[in-house]
Parts: sequence; C-alpha cells; structure tokens
Amino acid sequence: MDIKDLQPALVWGAFDAITKVPRPSKHEEKIREYLLDFAKQHSIEAKTDKVGNVVMKKPATPGRENAPVVVLQAHMDMVAEKNSDVEHDFLKDPIETFIDGDWVKAKGTTLGADNGIGMAAALAALADAEIEHGPLEALFTVNEEIGLEGAENLGEGMISGKILINLDSEDDGEIFIGCAGGIDTTAIFTYKRSFSPDNFNYYKVKVTGLLGGHSGGDIHLGRANANKLIARFIWNCSNKWNIEVCSFKGGNLRNAIPREAEAIFGINERHREEIAKYLHEYAEAIRNEFKGVEPSLKLEIEKADKPEYCIDSETSLKLIRALYSAPHGVISMSREIEGLVETSTNLAAVKMDEESKIVVTTSQRSSLESRKNDIAGQVEAHFQLAGAEVSHSDGYPGWAPNVESKVMKISEEAYEELFGVKPKIKAIHAGLECGLFLTKNPELDMVSIGPTMRDVHSPDEKLLIPTVDKFWKHLCLILKKISEV
Repeated sequence: MDIKDLQPALVWGAFDAITKVPRPSKHEEKIREYLLDFAKQHSIEAKTDKVGNVVMKKPATPGRENAPVVVLQAHMDMVAEKNSDVEHDFLKDPIETFIDGDWVKAKGTTLGADNGIGMAAALAALADAEIEHGPLEALFTVNEEIGLEGAENLGEGMISGKILINLDSEDDGEIFIGCAGGIDTTAIFTYKRSFSPDNFNYYKVKVTGLLGGHSGGDIHLGRANANKLIARFIWNCSNKWNIEVCSFKGGNLRNAIPREAEAIFGINERHREEIAKYLHEYAEAIRNEFKGVEPSLKLEIEKADKPEYCIDSETSLKLIRALYSAPHGVISMSREIEGLVETSTNLAAVKMDEESKIVVTTSQRSSLESRKNDIAGQVEAHFQLAGAEVSHSDGYPGWAPNVESKVMKISEEAYEELFGVKPKIKAIHAGLECGLFLTKNPELDMVSIGPTMRDVHSPDEKLLIPTVDKFWKHLCLILKKISEV
C-alpha cells in the first residue's frame, strides 16, 4: 500500500505530495511553488512576504462568518539527515517512504513528517468542503529548523487571526501550551598544519549506528553522542601514548544529536597491537554503558593511509580536551511541570576545513530565559578556556504557558469528546515558532497539536499512522467548536 491510499485521504494525499518536493532548510523554493500551485488549483487566496512565508485564506462555512479567525500554522522546511551509506540529494531527490506496520518511515533519510504532516493537515482543511469552521488563515513559514527565520521576519499584515493552532507537535493525546527558547553557540579553533610523522601508523576510528534524534524532544533519553564517544577515546589514547590527530568530524545539524563521527589519528607503529586491544576494551565498555539505549551502536577502527598533514599538537590537544569535557545533555529539570526538561545543551557538530579552521556547533535550550543565557555562557567560557573563538546566534524566545487559554480549553474538550480520555496539557522542551509569534502579537491565544512521531531529525524518523486520523478529527472538531463560540 502507498501512503496516499491511507485515510484520511486528503491529509495523506497532501503528505505524499509534500514528500516528493525537496525542501531542506534554506531551500524552500520548490515547496513554496507547490503551495502556491495548490492555492491556484483550489481557488484559494494566497500571498507571500519578503522572506518567503506563504499565507492562504479560506472563507468561513456559510453562517459562521462572524466566528473568530483561526490561523493554522506549519513550517515548510525539513531537517536533511541521512545515513552515511545512503545516496540522497536533498536538493533534488524525493523522500522514499514506506509503510512498516503502523508506522510510515523513509529509506535511510529523515521522513520530513516534521513538519510535512502539519502542512498536509492545513492543506486538507483548506481543501475540504465538508468541515465546519470560521474564517481560516493557513501560515506556512520558512527556515524553522535553522533559526526560525520565517517566524522572526513574518511580514506585517500577513495574518489577522488572534487564535493560532501550531501543527508542529509530535505526540497524540498531548496539547502543548509552552516551549523552550534556544540559542546556538559556535566555537572556532584555528590550527596550523604539520607534516605527519613517517614512523607512525594511521587509523580511522568511527562511531555509527546511534539513534541520534531531536536535540530538544529526545535530549532526556540519554542517547549517546558520537562526538563525545570519539573525543573520549582519543583523549584516553593521548594519556597512554604519543598520538597525532589528523582530522575530526562528526554530527551535522545543531538541532540533532550527532549519530556518526570519525577521526583519523596516528600512533607510533610499535603500539599497533596495544591500540587494537584498547579499542576492543573501550568498545565493550561503551556498549555496556548504553545497553538498552543504543542497540545498533558500532565503534570501529581501520587502517588509514598516511595523511600529508596533521593538526598541530597544541591545537589538537585543546580540541580533544574541549570536546571530551564539553557539557552535553540535560542540565536541569523544571520545578513547575513534572517531567519537563528545563535546560539542556547539545554538542552538535564538529567540522574542519583543510586550511586552518575547526568549527564546533552547539545549541542550548531552556524554558527560562535567564537559564538559557546562563548555559550558553557556560559553554562559551568552556571553549574560551580551550583557546577557541566563540560566538552566539541571536537566539529565540520561549513560549510561556497560559493555563487560562480559551483555545486550550476548547482543544481539551474536543479531544475528550472524541476519544473519551482527557489529553495531557504540557510544555515542550523543543523550540516552536509560537514564542516569536507572541512577541509580535501578545494577544495571540495558541496551542500546538500533532500526531505521534518518533526519532525526528534522524533517518529513523517515523510517523504513527493511526494517530494521523485522530489528529485530523481533533483539528476539525476544534475548528467547529471555535466557530460556535
């Protein structure tokens, strides 16, 4: 069965079409064209702003013209992550989806259900002539995953509604009314190239098979960080033998826990048996530490050709020490909302060029602005001590929960009416665009809902099929109830 044959047909048909349109962050041209073509085909009013956000407007069901205007909001872009052994060009190739039991998955890449399924639900609401609703505005923003650019630069007058339903959550039965703010911290090491010693053997050590995941939604699960595992191994080796680090790379995106990393290093040829034995011992220890958490973890070492150059010894030592000791994971839990991560940091990526720079990317999140700035400051100080040049992004604000929200209460009533159980009212540690919308319009009343997804921001991303139908029915009933207010 193809996903477009699933029910509800309007939602799955739109999602199937979206998966065929390349849309990595900062490259939303093709998906924007798709959205505008969709509006034209369905005779829907549409407009864009200077950064490329799209808004579509649909009149109310006859008799409900005086109902409040509701904004349905989703983002166009997706995280472009793939397994290292998969050939896929996110700028050209469609996502290859398949059904595995109750889940929809992709072949070796991110699925893009974050936030393609939210876009699909909004498009279905615009196209469906049967659902009852007041005036609708559907807002599709650009570059959410890298900097929330669309939300931050939303054009004046693009939306008029005072109620906004964000369609970017990942858990059925949960209604979100708050989210964390975030900031990125980048450390740059400047190194000199030195000739690789002739009497050394060279090895590539690599970590693969980790689960990775969303650096907000999955940070509390205790998954391994590939950059940390490689840095720890090399640091331990440097305490035993004289080594030369030639290269280090790991991770990709700031909002994904790194799944893969590798380094090339050299060691005097007389230690080749010792290094093989130590790697075996280290791998066993790591597998034991992450038993039940990382079932597919692989730590491998293989002989490498002698590189012409290595990183100078002083810088490589500073780099490895900094990566090994850098904070990563949950820093503190919320004292107000049980089970909510309050503050975290992600050691996301290490990338180097062949000339002189090694760039370490990290991201920090917190539901408290002061704690967000504090952990970003700690990460800055950490890498400054290692001699790196450190900078921060502008960051984005959190969304403070409003327990008196009217749309929250309507959404709660609608879910219980449909499914016979009360949904959980929660805040999320991931970043949503709602905080930025609120800074522009403090009167907005907002909730965030969505079907169940797992392992987003990784090639293991999957979407739970039965919850999509529940998500759609919930959204339709929310719209109907708002139009009756």
